[in-house]
Amino acid sequence: MHTHDPALTDLVVAALRDRLLHAPTLNHPGVPDKLDKALAGVIGPEGNDPAEVLRLWAEQLAPTAIAVDSPRFLSFVPAAPTQAAALFDMLVSCSSIQGVSWLLASGPITAENQVLRLLADLAGLPGEAGGCFVSGGSAGNLSALVTARDTARHRRGIGPYDRVRFAVSDQAHSSIGNTLRIIGAEPFVVPTADHRLTGPALRAALLADPDPSDVIGVTATAGTTNAGIIDDLAGMAAVARDFDLWFHVDGAYGGAGLLAPSVRDRYRGIEHADSLVIDPHKWLFAPLDCAALLYRDPRLARAAHTQDASYLDALHTEDATQWNPSDYAHHLSRRARGLPLWFSLAVHGTRAYGEAIEKALTLARETAALIRNTPHLELIREPELSAVLFRRTGWTAGDYADWSARLLAGQTAFVAPTGWEGETVARFAFLHPQTTLEMVEEIIGTIA
Repeated sequence: MHTHDPALTDLVVAALRDRLLHAPTLNHPGVPDKLDKALAGVIGPEGNDPAEVLRLWAEQLAPTAIAVDSPRFLSFVPAAPTQAAALFDMLVSCSSIQGVSWLLASGPITAENQVLRLLADLAGLPGEAGGCFVSGGSAGNLSALVTARDTARHRRGIGPYDRVRFAVSDQAHSSIGNTLRIIGAEPFVVPTADHRLTGPALRAALLADPDPSDVIGVTATAGTTNAGIIDDLAGMAAVARDFDLWFHVDGAYGGAGLLAPSVRDRYRGIEHADSLVIDPHKWLFAPLDCAALLYRDPRLARAAHTQDASYLDALHTEDATQWNPSDYAHHLSRRARGLPLWFSLAVHGTRAYGEAIEKALTLARETAALIRNTPHLELIREPELSAVLFRRTGWTAGDYADWSARLLAGQTAFVAPTGWEGETVARFAFLHPQTTLEMVEEIIGTIA
């Protein structure tokens, strides 16, 4: 199993080349019974011809994976890894890099940290800021809020079973609520004005609470998933300072907008974040799974996350220059998932990234204008980033579901309905630089 097989290598490399050469089709969801039948007996005491297994993948399994990197995938938050990032991800995968510690991967970690430094500089964080790459925004939010909780307990003398709360908006990503349940904290929900959490609203909620002393942190969103709304980061940062709160910014989707001059001013205040999450596998064109987690003061994260065990003693030294990514999140074993982004940035430069992000922003504005000028459509709100919400007058939830199914069946687009203030509506999420206004016009044209 561990001997080089030239024929197997050629077989797989040819499949990889074909996947990179052709624009991905959207594909269709699979049928459970059909998939079970296709896989029956594949894994057993004896192996199979690699060509037959690859054929099974290509003909039965791959077509059931909806291609999130298609220019016509406009739901949730799409992906669009650059060719450079995708190719280097293959090299990283076959290199078996154990990205846990400096001892095992000093060069790869140095390259990852170069990218983290770029993101920290874009956000205006201090020179000592740092962190690591994790699997996604959920993992980043979890690790950041664990650090916030443990830091507050240490500084305030809070017991391990004492009540702690985090101020959150009613628009926070679902992973924030999930994180609070996991770490034994409670949400202190602050109402939003027009779906945007502001400093004055946060201050008023804290002052109105009978005893806000157990509120230890606040989470802000730099680009809500559904509508791309950026909270009042500067106002919230000021309140966080006044009330001694940890200030966490979830920029998993929207944080990449820091590279776009047309929206850069909307992030004012992000420089005050104690922790920040940005997912490169979303709008920074890296492959799944890649999220950047940054701390203003990484020492606090080390205190919360460093794992102690006799077999790990060799990883921990007094040399502060030896950076162990395992010390900054809930993980231990990890792949060096920041390297494909590093390679792509080094190949293409940051200007190309900014231009690609601006292209999605421009398309969102053009689409908003198209919707405004279509009689039977209503634009719900002006796009702040690259998400566009709209409704078809007179449609029910069933109408949106049927329309979405027709689009996917015809491979025209993947546009899943979403909810807005209790109503089912339509949503475009633009990210892929190869999505065009002509594609959008084609999709809009299918709405009777």
